[in-house]
Amino acid sequence: MYLSRLTLSHFRSHRLVRLDMDARPVAIYGPNGAGKTNLIEAVSLFSPGRGLRRASAAEMARRPEALGWKIAGTLNGPDGAHEIAFSSENGAARQVQIDDKAASQVALGRVARVVWLIPAMDRLWIEGAEGRRRFIDRMTLSFFPDHAQAVLDYEKAMRERNRLLKEQVRDAHWYGALEAQMAKAGAAVHANRVASVERLALSQQEAETQFPVAELELTQTEGEMPQSEADLRAALAESRFRDMAAGRSLVGPHRADLYGVFAAKGVPASDCSTGEQKALLISLILANARALAQDLGAPPIVLLDEVAAHLDAGRRAALYDEICALGAQAWMTGTGPELFGDLGDRAQHLEVTDEAGESLVARLGN
Repeated sequence: MYLSRLTLSHFRSHRLVRLDMDARPVAIYGPNGAGKTNLIEAVSLFSPGRGLRRASAAEMARRPEALGWKIAGTLNGPDGAHEIAFSSENGAARQVQIDDKAASQVALGRVARVVWLIPAMDRLWIEGAEGRRRFIDRMTLSFFPDHAQAVLDYEKAMRERNRLLKEQVRDAHWYGALEAQMAKAGAAVHANRVASVERLALSQQEAETQFPVAELELTQTEGEMPQSEADLRAALAESRFRDMAAGRSLVGPHRADLYGVFAAKGVPASDCSTGEQKALLISLILANARALAQDLGAPPIVLLDEVAAHLDAGRRAALYDEICALGAQAWMTGTGPELFGDLGDRAQHLEVTDEAGESLVARLGN
């Protein structure tokens, strides 16, 4: 799975970019602030959701023009090539087209798979549970494109239930209907997450890699997570008066957490060094990509922002070898060409520069 063509118009710092690519990894370098991350953010939009920065459509528009923006590309995958385009005008929500037809986020997830690691994720193991839920949900979405809809259905019903709780509504019929919706969607969310954790564990154990294995476990911030739809519905009903006192729902997959352990040392990821935490994250991203390659017959597109700067020379070379062995079109950013020297002709090289607030992209070599 790779992009053979990418066009950006008035996206972030890029006024106009046209790239013709092949399936090799893409090494992108340039000074800080030149627009490297903006470029791979555009690629991240080829998967469902709000991209690697979780930004609104209005935030992605080039300033000061704010004319709206457009991204288009040719995505090549196991089922052939698809023309995919995104656009936003005057800050309106992003519109998606696949092969010149309006499409949903779920439909996009069925044809495109993109996984990423960005510097903001480096604090994953020591930040709050919400960040870890987003992390596992992004991986889960790569395995189960319908996962996004289940999460949306659950959150919509939960918001309505929370409104009733805050207003101290005591009508059991209102709660019963909403809790049935939450239980159905929530059980699907939890089952998808569990299956994804199992896939990641298997993919890590089967691989020979210089990156450490991370043992993962889904936990609950309080109590135990109900496993089935019936169990979740019963737990919600039982917790109703406690939730009313709190003004919010205290039971369900929105309270889940992800616990990680450096397997070889038996040390919780939160207690590992900064370098070890980064290596564990890379291990999980690679495991996600390998598992998807088995499922789809081709690896996903991989985005690695500033990853090279945080690795020593040996582990950096090992990462490049693994990406090339996987056959993934990995878009990697760094400040200088020396960070990608071990890739040589195995990669495509792009230089991003800034000229009076406009990002310019030049392809170097073959």
